[in-house]
Amino acid sequence: MVDFFLLLKLAGAGDELQGIKRGIIEMADAIAINKADGNTLEAAKLAKVEFNRALHLYPQKTSGWTPKVTLCSALKNEGIIEIWEMISEYIKLAKGTSYFDKRRHKQNTYWLHKTIENRLKSDFFNQPKVKVALQEQLKRIENNETTPFAAAEYILSLNKTL
Repeated sequence: MVDFFLLLKLAGAGDELQGIKRGIIEMADAIAINKADGNTLEAAKLAKVEFNRALHLYPQKTSGWTPKVTLCSALKNEGIIEIWEMISEYIKLAKGTSYFDKRRHKQNTYWLHKTIENRLKSDFFNQPKVKVALQEQLKRIENNETTPFAAAEYILSLNKTL
């Protein structure tokens, strides 16, 4: 869960469009091609063109933002300010359309549920009776004396008696 997804790529690494297959480009709010300097500058420029073409294949983002591709060189400290300005522009747009607040609410809801889920799992599995029953049921499954589903039902039923 992030407010802005900046995908960093290396120029000339040979994997420019591999992200399409994995769906990572679709998730990106921007793509920064690093090491756009020296003998990799031309490869970086070519990668920028390829990524810009690829981004046009994806539907409009729900935020209303149009993803951008930029070049940078961390070594030469070039393009870094432009990246920060782009992120700031995105945040301004997202807050102006209430997308930012809606997404933040969705993130907070997710983390509330995840925190409760993790706590319940931890509390449940740390109970001495459950620890013993889990090991017993694993052995029973290994010996084909029960099914995973029956074992789970048995272990979960212990929660009612604890």
